[in-house]
Amino acid sequence: MNSSKFLGTEKMSKLIIKFSIPCILSLLVSALYNIVDQIFIGNSSVGTLGNTATTIVFPLTVIALAFGLVLGDGAAAYMSILLGKGEGEKIHKVVGTSIVASLVCSLLFYAVCFPLLDNILEFFGAKTFESLSLAHEYGFIIVIGFPFYILTSTLNSIIRADNSPKVSMISLVIGALVNIIFDALMVIGLNMGLFGAALATILGQIVSFVISSLYLFKTKTFKLTLKSFIPNLKELGNVLKLGLSSFLTQISIVIISVVSMNTLARYGMDSKYGVNAPQAIVGVVMKVFTIVINIVVGIAAGAQPVIGYNYGAKKYDRVKQGYFIVLISSIVVAVIATILFQTIPTKIVGLFGAKTTNPETYFEFGEKTVRIYLMLIIFTCIQKVSSIFLQSISSPVKAIVLSLMRDVIVFVPLTIMLPIGLGIEGVLWAAPISDAIAIVFTFILVFLELRKLNKNNSFNEEYSYNTVK
Repeated sequence: MNSSKFLGTEKMSKLIIKFSIPCILSLLVSALYNIVDQIFIGNSSVGTLGNTATTIVFPLTVIALAFGLVLGDGAAAYMSILLGKGEGEKIHKVVGTSIVASLVCSLLFYAVCFPLLDNILEFFGAKTFESLSLAHEYGFIIVIGFPFYILTSTLNSIIRADNSPKVSMISLVIGALVNIIFDALMVIGLNMGLFGAALATILGQIVSFVISSLYLFKTKTFKLTLKSFIPNLKELGNVLKLGLSSFLTQISIVIISVVSMNTLARYGMDSKYGVNAPQAIVGVVMKVFTIVINIVVGIAAGAQPVIGYNYGAKKYDRVKQGYFIVLISSIVVAVIATILFQTIPTKIVGLFGAKTTNPETYFEFGEKTVRIYLMLIIFTCIQKVSSIFLQSISSPVKAIVLSLMRDVIVFVPLTIMLPIGLGIEGVLWAAPISDAIAIVFTFILVFLELRKLNKNNSFNEEYSYNTVK
């Protein structure tokens, strides 16, 4: 069933466009689930407190996504490499094992989240009675939808690797449209607040899950049978190894969110901004940040099957060409985003509503946050796509280092230390300083890997020459 040989022959730029555009749209739609909720909630009667609540619940949804992606992206990377090596007969076991593992993860989420939800929300930054109450109302419903969310995340990565990125895109787009329609109906029309927003979200997730599941009956490079779903621990290990970078990327978002929310609560109460407004604003900015990152990650993740296939086929010149196309495209996106963040920060914050008792200080802190926090987002984009590239060419250790460097190793200590001298604004400056430090390590690790590819390519050419001779 191997219909992927064109990945090693067709023009690289054409392939990346074909695969990346649906992937970008899929990831943007995925991000819109939480963002749309926040926009509707921020402009409803709940206002800023509602945005604070969704920000507090956000890390929980990211953790769920992390488990979906470690299995989905790991399976996708492994599938592409197997296809490049001509070992496509193993793929059905990889897919079946990943789906079963996703279902097990979903059940574990139920076992942990339902009895401990309030404790989890308090840990994530719910420091007032109002924020905890609203976060619980929203989070309880969101957790109900986690099995659909996790399984859809896993399936969509697999579908993209099966040379059907448009199906993955359609699945998420239709789900997002359902979410938006019911958000408007329930939050604005029926004034159901956070409960309605959460319900609209899981309805969209269910629709996406159904569409993605139906695809399994018409796959291109593998065919599932009942035996495919018998877990294979060896294949699961390979999937987890290749997907660990994606997992850590998402978990790092959780870590910076939790540390930021708690630090903002601590220093916000001693500032003129208070606690809830800074938490709401940083939550908004993180969502905007996610939009840009999802575009560049979409470019890189879309190119992953192409790069992975050519790496497996030992076509290293095409591997390097693919990386540079992805890198340049991501830099262009980041430059455009930076111009917007530095010129219209207040309008960006205002899009998410501003029903607060002190709009003047709210927008003052919002403007500072957008301009400072997102100042060097171009470096973040380079790091993220480079991490996915390393994952695509079976260099999980280097990919993991890049995943952890900016968000955990550097950002977390700075977020804790800088506010001691700078107050609440220290949380904002932690981001660009972390970007500047992490980009140095990114260049070093990528340079080392590209040099290895050059050596492998030279060896292949010499071997081919001697064989012909």
